[in-house]
Amino acid sequence: MLYEQIAKNKRKTIYVLVGFMLLVLLVGAAVGVLFFRNASLGVVIAAVVGIIYTFVMISQSIDIVMMMNHGHEITNEQQDPELWHIVSDMALVARIPMPRVFIIDDDSPNAFATGNSPKDSAVAVTTGLLTILNREELEGVIGHEVSHIRNYDIRVSTIGLALSAAVSIIVDFGMHSLWFGGGRRDDEKETNVLEIIASVLIIILGPLAASIAQMALSRNREYLADASGVELTRNPQGLISALRKIAGGEPMHDANPNSAGLYIEDPFHGNHKFSFSRLFDTHPPIEDRIARLEKM
Repeated sequence: MLYEQIAKNKRKTIYVLVGFMLLVLLVGAAVGVLFFRNASLGVVIAAVVGIIYTFVMISQSIDIVMMMNHGHEITNEQQDPELWHIVSDMALVARIPMPRVFIIDDDSPNAFATGNSPKDSAVAVTTGLLTILNREELEGVIGHEVSHIRNYDIRVSTIGLALSAAVSIIVDFGMHSLWFGGGRRDDEKETNVLEIIASVLIIILGPLAASIAQMALSRNREYLADASGVELTRNPQGLISALRKIAGGEPMHDANPNSAGLYIEDPFHGNHKFSFSRLFDTHPPIEDRIARLEKM
């Protein structure tokens, strides 16, 4: 069952790529109508932006994401022996190469994994997490994050993050075109007015659609990572206790909103501007995750 889910996640990477690219092209067409009076030209520009941004993110995902979240790398066990050994042990049990290890200076307890594949991956934890968790709890969290790597969730997340950012770039360009008079002509035909209205709606709703898709991806992968993490540690109580402490922590001070779905728990605890309802939650409720773990 677990390996079937891993294979499903690999296939999902293709679906995510196709779905987000279609959204990027749709937004590009809308920008083309408003700014260039040429939907095809907008589609071409959007395709170029989407492909370039995705390639850059996939090839440099770790460095980009860690820069966005202010993580600094530790390169040997002397810098943090316990963390280094736990990551090494979990990677060994999961049969993946040792991920790169990063620490984020933030009092809020949290962690995430990123990268493109098990051969190109990283785990990051906050100083707050290292402070409040004991070894058993930290093993639970690292087991969860290493499972994201083994299950190829990190690749899905990287592509979602890249194309969501591409949508934002294209929309920003479109909004600036409106401010500077793009799309304004006195001799517009009625059909063109309708096209403009539709284009404006697409530009407004494009980032919303990208955010919903990205958050749905994050929610769907957390339950599997919890179960896979327990498979590695053989100790559900460690992760259960860790999740309770993480849920009781304060929001992170300087996390990047576009990376919220990567963390083991929402770094803003539902306080960021997109959390209006469960539809916009980046993670399933902690109580639901704990309830599932308690049945293991």
